[in-house]
Amino acid sequence: MSEDKGGRPKKYVDWDQVDKLCALHCTGVEQAGILDMHYDTIDARCREEKGMSFSEYFKQKSASGKMSLRRRQFTSAMDGNTTMLVWLGKNWLGQSDSSDEGDVELESYYVERTDAP
Repeated sequence: MSEDKGGRPKKYVDWDQVDKLCALHCTGVEQAGILDMHYDTIDARCREEKGMSFSEYFKQKSASGKMSLRRRQFTSAMDGNTTMLVWLGKNWLGQSDSSDEGDVELESYYVERTDAP
């Protein structure tokens, strides 16, 4: 016969839902609100069931969201989105808007009117 230790039963954490929320970069506090529990509860269940803090778990699972976003940006650029092409060129390839010509000196001209009194 199992002995009843008392206290409230542990809250169930739907890890599939947590993984999806991590991919969307929902914070732990936001996820706790969605799952109707306190952040400390998610962190405790994560330590018990996953062997790591929620912060560590979040870092692992949020990477898939970054990968998906990066893929969409790349696809958008390759489909001809010039704004995304420029942005990716600057951020991934180190390109910039600066001119290779350097400073350009302009000559000044003096114009004299011949019809002036």
